[in-house]
Amino acid sequence: MKKQLSMAVAGAVLAMGASAANAGITIPAGDWTIDIGGNVNAFYTHTKFSGDLDQAGLTNKANTVQTGLLPSALGVGGKTRQNDLDIAFQFTFFTGSDSGNGGSLGNNSLNIRQAYMTFGDKSWGSVKMGRDLGIFGGDAILSDMTLLGVGTGAGRGGSSTLGRIGSGYQYADWVGQISYWSPNWDGFSFALGLREPWTNGTSNRAIRSDMGWEGKVQYEWAGDVAGKVWASYLSQRHNKNTGAILVTGVTTSGALVGPSYSYTSRGWDIGAKVSVAGFGLVGYYYDGRGLSGGTGEILGGLNSVNGALFTAGNKSKDKGGYIQGSYTIPDVGTKIGLSYGISKSNPASPTLGGVNYVFGDDSQFKNKSWIVGVYHPLTKSLNLVAEYTDQKLENMGYNSNLDGKAKTLSLGAIMFF
Repeated sequence: MKKQLSMAVAGAVLAMGASAANAGITIPAGDWTIDIGGNVNAFYTHTKFSGDLDQAGLTNKANTVQTGLLPSALGVGGKTRQNDLDIAFQFTFFTGSDSGNGGSLGNNSLNIRQAYMTFGDKSWGSVKMGRDLGIFGGDAILSDMTLLGVGTGAGRGGSSTLGRIGSGYQYADWVGQISYWSPNWDGFSFALGLREPWTNGTSNRAIRSDMGWEGKVQYEWAGDVAGKVWASYLSQRHNKNTGAILVTGVTTSGALVGPSYSYTSRGWDIGAKVSVAGFGLVGYYYDGRGLSGGTGEILGGLNSVNGALFTAGNKSKDKGGYIQGSYTIPDVGTKIGLSYGISKSNPASPTLGGVNYVFGDDSQFKNKSWIVGVYHPLTKSLNLVAEYTDQKLENMGYNSNLDGKAKTLSLGAIMFF
């Protein structure tokens, strides 16, 4: 069976070329080999908000100690070969360092994002069943240099920041799936999977009836000039009753009204990365309908941006991408990276009697950012990280044209074991 990455953490290390410990703790257990590994990270972040994110000066800055884009994690996996099959399992527990306003009773939580099994053989591939990173958009986040840092979304609280989620790619997220992964034919491989039906908006208004499906093809090569190219696709039909949606400008004695409708979310992406003589380059682009449609709502002076799949509740027009360049200093190992990314969304507005709902307006929401990062391997397990992020959001909010900026300096470290 083609060896699958036992953790998204390992994928991040391989994608970044960053220094990390070798595969975690290995324990023989009869016919099984048990692996234990993970990461711990923490960052000081200082974010200054301006424009319409400033909220009249009430929340013009945020200082935090928090986890970055990749939450701290502890993973336990096992593998063996039985009856001419390679079989394996993986459980990974994720958490953060932010305790929120409640101290020890704050808003952080333990999240089991990976719980899956695989079985197969190198001659015909493997089957994955359970919860793991989604296929569509998965390579985009694993190739993002801010996976070892912070990126956008600092100062929001919770167990992680956003990196480039919503500012260059859609979040692949962690989904229940049954997927097939082909063997590696001289660098070429593909994957195809069913994913759990996700609601398009608030869950109590949506019907989880139609499975989603996604797939990808890729070609990877090694050598002095090493690289990878990939393309993936996603589709899911939604059925929804918007009876719990308020209608703008319509008084109904407190009643909430709206029609039922259905649509299909579809998306595709293409990406490539190449490395030669210490230089690395990543390019990525995505396009679709009904993927996100976020509007960058202002919540408590901070921004809630798009990037999470199927949150819009409508067939929005979504597209974006990012480009990333890096250089690793010989012998020292320090990686210096620069990236630019943008996501755009035109929310679709269902109507009833010519009245638009609060799903959004006709203006195009844009979320773009520049990120500069320095990643230094202090030891083979410990990396020091410094990043500066300059983010701009345009046409935020429902039926409004608000613009805002967030500039973040982050300093911290991430340790793998």
